[in-house]
Amino acid sequence: MTALRPRFWETIPPEKMTRDEWEALCDGCGKCCLNKLEDEETGVVVLTRVACRLLDDDSCRCSQYPIRHQFVPECIVLKPGNIDDNLYWMPETCAYKLLWTGKRLFDWHPLISGDADSVHRAGVSVQGMTVPEFEIDEDDWEEYIIEEPT
Repeated sequence: MTALRPRFWETIPPEKMTRDEWEALCDGCGKCCLNKLEDEETGVVVLTRVACRLLDDDSCRCSQYPIRHQFVPECIVLKPGNIDDNLYWMPETCAYKLLWTGKRLFDWHPLISGDADSVHRAGVSVQGMTVPEFEIDEDDWEEYIIEEPT
């Protein structure tokens, strides 16, 4: 990773960030790696505790991030060019969503706190609460619906 500009998220628009700055926005909560259910009539999206097979439940990070598409071809590569299409399912605490909609990062965000574990201590991550998708039949996901940790 190259050096990040000081407090870049406050002065640089997302579409002008370097790749490393963009990647650094991820707080490591793991919520984007949870399988979601969408109500076809209302469009409401809910989270389940059923996690992508690549999510490390302890770190809340993808265990195969650089090569994840080899295992999960449908994994979304979030970037400024497609964020508008993905805002509807993104976690409310997500830095990408917050900055894109003109809001500030929370104090527990690792870029602010300087500590990658602050997201876990704040109770915002899914650390220790997920079940791997290969253990749960998709027809049973409704039994695993959760409220978003905020």
